[in-house]
Amino acid sequence: MHIRGKVAVVTGAAGGIGRAMALRFAAEGAAGVVVADLDGDGAAAVAKEIGERAVAVQADVSVESGVAALASTPFGPVDLFCSNAGVIAGHGLDASDAEWGTLFGVNVMAHVYAARAVVPGMVERGGGYLVNTCSAAGLISCPGDAPYAVTKAAAISFAEWVSIHYAGKGVKVSVLCPQGVRTGMLRRGVEEDHLTARAVGASGPILEPEEVAAAVVAGVEAERFFIFPHPEVPEYVRRKAEDPDRWLAGMSRFVESL
Repeated sequence: MHIRGKVAVVTGAAGGIGRAMALRFAAEGAAGVVVADLDGDGAAAVAKEIGERAVAVQADVSVESGVAALASTPFGPVDLFCSNAGVIAGHGLDASDAEWGTLFGVNVMAHVYAARAVVPGMVERGGGYLVNTCSAAGLISCPGDAPYAVTKAAAISFAEWVSIHYAGKGVKVSVLCPQGVRTGMLRRGVEEDHLTARAVGASGPILEPEEVAAAVVAGVEAERFFIFPHPEVPEYVRRKAEDPDRWLAGMSRFVESL
């Protein structure tokens, strides 16, 4: 899919990767961009940067009605829905039930709500596209943060299911799986000295959100299921598949070294 002339929705778009995607889609010639975020003022600021081809919506993506409302835009039907909003816990076995619930709501159910909201219309119109931000953590786990690792893996599994069932009906799906990206989420992790943030810093380069947005555009144009802004991630996945026991032992040693 080419972005020019298309209507895109981006959640979690007040900053970081979401903001970069919204701005890049506009630069690519999108007919309209819905900038959605729980931070309504932040979303409005990004929409103002874009101009008349953007609208800001305050939305809680853990609530189905908030996601469903994004399917109706002043620009027309949604061609590209980017479920990008995400949250991190920073805890392992000590994560509370409330944290698990919050992460499942934002990191998993928001993708489900988005698919419910837009896939039927896409099928009816003959096609559409979903981009779900899932993180490399969904493929190779996440040192220090159990809820994040588990929910990101679940998000990838759901995206696979949607692709399997709807590719033949014209709906394309991509999952965005970066490692370290210079966002507010990472900055807070560094400030609080989370094990997860230390692992990210030790595992490879930290990309700028704009680099990730460029990878998304390239991935959508090529209609690739996996979008890997960090080229080392596919190699990690290959090693894990070839010898899971060796990979788990290596990951255990890596965590102990942090």
